[in-house]
Amino acid sequence: FQKTEAPRPPGAKDLHAYPWDKSSLKSMPVDLQQLEKLDAYALKVNVTNSVEELVKALLKQARTDLEKVRAIWMWICHHIEYDVVGYHNKSQLSSKPRDVLQMGKSICEGYAELFEHMCSLAGIQCKKLSGHAKGHGYKTGQTFTGDSDHAWNAVYLEGRWHLLDSTWGSGSVDDSFTKFTHRYNEFYFLTHPALFINNHFPDNSNWQLLKPTLTLKEFENNMLHNSNFYTLGLLAARPDTPIIRTVNGKASVSVDCRSGTLFMFKMKGTDEQGLMTLKKHGMELDIYPQKTGSHKLEIFAKPSKAEAADDVYKCVLEYVVECESVDKAMRFPKELHQPVGPSWFSERQGFLRPSHSQPVLHTNDGRCSLTFTLSKDISVLTSLHADGSSSLSEDMGRRHVLQVHRRNQIELKVHLPHAGNFVLKIYSRKKSDPGNYDYIFNYLIRCLNTEVKWPAFPQSYSKWLQDYEILEPLSGLLPANRNVQFKLKMHSVAKVLVQAENTYPLTQNKGCWEGTCNTSGCREVFVMVHENANHSFYSHVLKYEVETQ
Repeated sequence: FQKTEAPRPPGAKDLHAYPWDKSSLKSMPVDLQQLEKLDAYALKVNVTNSVEELVKALLKQARTDLEKVRAIWMWICHHIEYDVVGYHNKSQLSSKPRDVLQMGKSICEGYAELFEHMCSLAGIQCKKLSGHAKGHGYKTGQTFTGDSDHAWNAVYLEGRWHLLDSTWGSGSVDDSFTKFTHRYNEFYFLTHPALFINNHFPDNSNWQLLKPTLTLKEFENNMLHNSNFYTLGLLAARPDTPIIRTVNGKASVSVDCRSGTLFMFKMKGTDEQGLMTLKKHGMELDIYPQKTGSHKLEIFAKPSKAEAADDVYKCVLEYVVECESVDKAMRFPKELHQPVGPSWFSERQGFLRPSHSQPVLHTNDGRCSLTFTLSKDISVLTSLHADGSSSLSEDMGRRHVLQVHRRNQIELKVHLPHAGNFVLKIYSRKKSDPGNYDYIFNYLIRCLNTEVKWPAFPQSYSKWLQDYEILEPLSGLLPANRNVQFKLKMHSVAKVLVQAENTYPLTQNKGCWEGTCNTSGCREVFVMVHENANHSFYSHVLKYEVETQ
């Protein structure tokens, strides 16, 4: 073993700019793939009789100083566990490297001392640092007083000081602080100082390795981004302070990220009191608490191309929303699904160029129309959902939306049955794939005009083809004792009849079938087609109701 000289204090060349420049998560270039072999070797080393013997064994495969530090880091993170019992009973606890190795467990103090001792045996300058950490038991917005509560290390590599935390690299403790779970965390190895300061505040501010350095007050007020935040490629969040006060009952949060990331949120355990939209490089969320007081808001994220099975939503941010007044008008229907509105996700599923890019549609006359270009050969299913007591049956929910297809364009005509808040849900499936429809996205439709009362569209049957179009009558409810004009765009049929009390044939004119029918004396009107002039039977394609007198 070489003897290491006394560590020099950090100087100008060790410093990194604050805030983070969004470049790298680490303070020096580290090729993790190149280290895979060494990592695997270090995990297998099984020497616990003396620290010297352990270091000797680990260094067999390590050439550079970086490799030596890496081997020591990997071994400690995977072989020492956090001593939850010792934490509660510190008098019985030794942080001496030999004892930590013998026991195989310790608290942060012991991790840091073992790390320092192993590095010095390996001829690497290393220093144990102490300070305050936003770790276990941290409450959003709390202040730090009294003695430091955490320990970590600085190592000297390639002419500069770098930071690491092997306690947090090894795993995590549950909420009641009674159970430790080994879960290796790469983030805390040579973490970029502008990110490390997010949850580590050293007693000696020189060891922030930052210019400018932060004050304790700034540290307390800064938003806590946990390691998931950065590991998932998220870049920034607004607001950047953890406590948000509502303005007129509303609070807003946004997150920037590199590429398609999926988000969700929870406040009071549900996602009903907000409106979240996915953006190409992040998400935007408006929160409308329906009770005054303090509410915990959690934001979760996961990569959109979920490669690994463990790609579940992970908590990336926590805010406290202080609500002074409630905006009752912003109560959302139970059926509303987050995120709301179109996004890169609906685009990926084949819905391009939406006519409405916003999540909420306002209509005064109770009607609206949305168009998309379909990039894939998909069938589309839609349903409309009302809020509360006036909820629509599934069948009626389908019949208040009419699909019109023109080549690869789809138009969704919506006629609302009454005023209120509605959710328009859009599903699709590949035509080649006869399975179930998958939910893709939804819109919120709002109408304040209490005079609105649109009947449903006519009911269609399986012989009504996707590219047929009803020009008139669009209403599924026809007036009684009237002559009603029909105009339908249909192809590949030989004859079209409208059957009321009597039967009325329609005539073909420029691709449309037109004619009149009288609704006297009947409750229902059917449109029927002869698909082939030689057929003697008709198929039903549409059904209308007639108003009762």
